[in-house]
Amino acid sequence: MTTIKLHNTKSRSKEAFAPIDPQNVRMYVCGPTVYDRAHLGNARPVVVFDVLFRLLRHVYGADHVTYARNFTDVDDKINARAAESGREIGEITAETTQWFLDDMGALGALEPTHMPRATQYIPQMVAMIADLIDRGHAYAAEGHVLFAVDSWREGYGQLSGRSVDDMIAGARVEVAPYKKNPMDFVLWKPSDAEQPGWESPWGRGRPGWHIECSAMSHDLLGESFDIHGGGNDLMFPHHENEIAQSCCANPKGEFARYWLHNEMLQVEGKKMSKSLGNFFTVRDLLDKGVPGEVVRFVFLQTHYRKPMDWTEKKAAVAEATLRKWRALTAGIEPTASAAAAVVDALADDLNTAGAIAEMHKLAAAGDAAGLLAAGQLLGLLSEDMGAWAKGPVVDLSAHEAQLFAARQAAMETKDFAEVDRLKAAYTEAGLEVRMSKTGVELVPGTGFDAAKLEGLE
Repeated sequence: MTTIKLHNTKSRSKEAFAPIDPQNVRMYVCGPTVYDRAHLGNARPVVVFDVLFRLLRHVYGADHVTYARNFTDVDDKINARAAESGREIGEITAETTQWFLDDMGALGALEPTHMPRATQYIPQMVAMIADLIDRGHAYAAEGHVLFAVDSWREGYGQLSGRSVDDMIAGARVEVAPYKKNPMDFVLWKPSDAEQPGWESPWGRGRPGWHIECSAMSHDLLGESFDIHGGGNDLMFPHHENEIAQSCCANPKGEFARYWLHNEMLQVEGKKMSKSLGNFFTVRDLLDKGVPGEVVRFVFLQTHYRKPMDWTEKKAAVAEATLRKWRALTAGIEPTASAAAAVVDALADDLNTAGAIAEMHKLAAAGDAAGLLAAGQLLGLLSEDMGAWAKGPVVDLSAHEAQLFAARQAAMETKDFAEVDRLKAAYTEAGLEVRMSKTGVELVPGTGFDAAKLEGLE
């Protein structure tokens, strides 16, 4: 059997993956807060852990892997969106949940085994909070219930590698008079008449953010499971707090054995933000005509633990590569299994860039069946994602030869007017023009329109 090695954030090292039960490999990943469209950064952990889900199914069997990813559908951001829009909270969360599923499906993400919503697990959260109080790890104060960090000081900080004192010194924590320690975090908070709320032993209220994942993972995966994942922005405080409350509520369990965190996303070398004007959603890209398969391919070219830079150039190259691969694999049946070199790359801490490099080798060798099998393991080249690439493959060789000849002539006459005219026309048609001393390459990009090439030869 293939040995999977994963970088465990908790141990800060790459470890051989050994599931608790090979017949039921269990993974939990923190999902979205559903109040708006998912931006491009939200999609990265979805794709990363979708690849891991596919790899686990490949190694252990599809029926032996359980994957849970939650929806946070009770949150102050959702309350604010409802207040400003005048719409019902349930209407907003139902709509945005479906948006998320549609957009992630367009990126080729399989649906997890379980997709629990926080509001479905309020009784389990209340029971866990009550148990934490009984065990001396939480306390009620002014309608709130807070986790007492001092009650588990020996374990708190093991994921992020920081002491409680260092966290207090460096963290922005909510100052409240009812807290015994600045680092204590909310498990339950009171709701007013305008806010969603549920009855509890501490009055009408709603859960804090961290408790939902502990309650849902416990209910669906047990007190000990294999993998917990998410973006590295969740490592502290969210995942740190999950560990504290879960281990204190279930002292005989391990909670999660392996912790995986993906790095953040950039756009054209800069952090994505509305202030920089480079903030966009997955739907924005899809509506612009960028195929979901292209977005996925760009993501997979960067290792999940490295920052990923989204650029238009990368998208254009990805589209050109996928068009060539789809042309090569058209009408072909895949091999029974992906090539060992592809599987081995993925098994080495999800080295998707290495797996794609192996796919380039398969394409160069003309191994269409092997290429297709490898692509499908990575969530690429599937029939249901290929509508964007259907249609005749455009032969650009004549145009490449024409531009090269014009460039050669211009080098002699020093008159580059014809070169500039052709380059402008090709760019307008959606082609990336690559020129060198030895030749010209025209690469179709997003929005390529072959009709605009008519009359140029």
